[in-house]
This record gives sequence, C-alpha cells and structure tokens, in this order.
Amino acid sequence: MADKTFRLRIIAPDRIFFEDDVTFVEFRTMEGDIGVYPGHISLTSVIEPGIAKIHMPSGEIKEAALLNGFSEVLADRVTILAEAVEWPEEIDVSRAKEAQIRAERRIRDEDGDIDRAELALKRSLVRQRLAR
Repeated sequence: MADKTFRLRIIAPDRIFFEDDVTFVEFRTMEGDIGVYPGHISLTSVIEPGIAKIHMPSGEIKEAALLNGFSEVLADRVTILAEAVEWPEEIDVSRAKEAQIRAERRIRDEDGDIDRAELALKRSLVRQRLAR
C-alpha cells in the first residue's frame, strides 16, 4: 500500500515556516494552480502569489499567504523556498491595504517599474483575502 503522506517543508528567508507530513498541498505557480498528492511526478516550478492550502492527516486544512518562490516536488517530499510566507494571524491588514493603494497608484500613473507594482498589488490582495 502506498504511503498516504509526504513531507512538506516551506522555508522562508528568516525561518523554517512549516515542516510536517501532509496528505495534500495546493499552491499557485506561474503555470497555474497545482495540487500535490504523495507519489506525484517530479517537477520544479516558480511560485506566484496565492494562498497555499496544506491538508493535514487529521483532516485540518491550514492556509498561508505564499508570496513568490520556487518549489521542488518529488514523490516523497515537497520543498518550497519562499520569498515571503505568512499565516493569517501574522498579516497586518492595514499595511496590506496601504501597499495595495501605493501599487494601484504606481500602475495608474505608470510611475516606475509597472511589473514590480503589479506584483506588489497581487501580494497585497492575497494577504487581505487570507486575513479576512
């Protein structure tokens, strides 16, 4: 019988954010949303801002704001190197709203690096959606 869990490790620049056995994980990549079960084919991907859903063996689903990075999927483990990742209770909603306003202003005024402003907007919206 195949193993029903795999090891998920999410590493942020300042800490090991999460490390445990899970049954399933979902997150957003440049190619679209991906879901990983034990035994998944090997792949690497670039992560886009989105909400990661971590399915625990107990049935609990943990959610985190996963804001860019890279993932390595192997049959028995997934490693995510995150540029930034936060639990809902770690999100400062007012700061995220301010970031949204600044990014929208830069996009509207075409002030500076538009790609960077669009990324900042995505990140702020993900944070606000998860914190609700």
